[in-house]
Amino acid sequence: MRIRLLAALIPVAAVLAASACSSSGAPSAASGDPSTATIVAVGAENEYADVISQVGGKYVSTTAIMSNPNTDPHTFEASPQVAQEVSSAQLVVQNGVGYDTFMNTIENAQASSGRKVINVQQLLGLPDSTPNPHLWYKPGTMTAVANAVAADLSELKPADAAYFKANAATFVSDLTTWENAIATFKAKYPDTPVATTEPVADYMLEAAGADNMTPWALQADIMNGVDPSPQDVATQRSLFTDHKVKVFLYNQQVTDSLTESFIQLAQQNGIPVVGVYETMPVPGYDYQTWMVAEVNALAKAVTDKVSTEHL
Repeated sequence: MRIRLLAALIPVAAVLAASACSSSGAPSAASGDPSTATIVAVGAENEYADVISQVGGKYVSTTAIMSNPNTDPHTFEASPQVAQEVSSAQLVVQNGVGYDTFMNTIENAQASSGRKVINVQQLLGLPDSTPNPHLWYKPGTMTAVANAVAADLSELKPADAAYFKANAATFVSDLTTWENAIATFKAKYPDTPVATTEPVADYMLEAAGADNMTPWALQADIMNGVDPSPQDVATQRSLFTDHKVKVFLYNQQVTDSLTESFIQLAQQNGIPVVGVYETMPVPGYDYQTWMVAEVNALAKAVTDKVSTEHL
């Protein structure tokens, strides 16, 4: 994952300088009556920011650091403005697993005893060696995140703890539609053979009972910006030419000549193509509807052989 290499590119001096800048554009939790002040929160990725917003509601002002679905998250570089937003936040949610280490750099440069940080990797008890960092596609992840957000917000604003917990319960209940869609696909189309480029949606595919036939080494190489071996490329191409898979899923936000060649080969062989996203597409989606749309696109590809390259 190329993004994990970027932490060293953020000068600590820039982070410290950013923290000294005016923050008049963001609500201040330190001013006025603490019981009425808005909690300032940051989600490293906009899917996590969306969960914060749904749980925090009217009492929280949330900023998403990575939110543009047309941007490659792997090559994201934090700016001084980003550093300011993170350093001034009372609650931060970040992915971990090496995906957004720039957040740690900023947090360490401008430490705050009052800042609450939810590292999703740690929340789920995952080791640093976890090969697939796309944790938001894993059923159960956002349930844990929503409940953790509610708990932290309740500590920051105890008078509204019941409000946060109720919102978290509503969010978790809304995830049922996605979970049911996954279960339905698994029951109707067990062991559906698929091919991928990166392991973006692998957790969801696993939950749906799909058989990802793309070599893991190829997925990891493309994810990390490394040229796959000729042997793995040949294996991938044979999945299309020999019609061994029913769907090809690719990272819609990160394409190169190799990915484009796979897309063309799949299309030439009548295999539907589905684009999956690392960053939640906006506007038009919240986390729950985004995940449902991804499963629906997969099901449509299998049942009707229809491609969905863009949500």
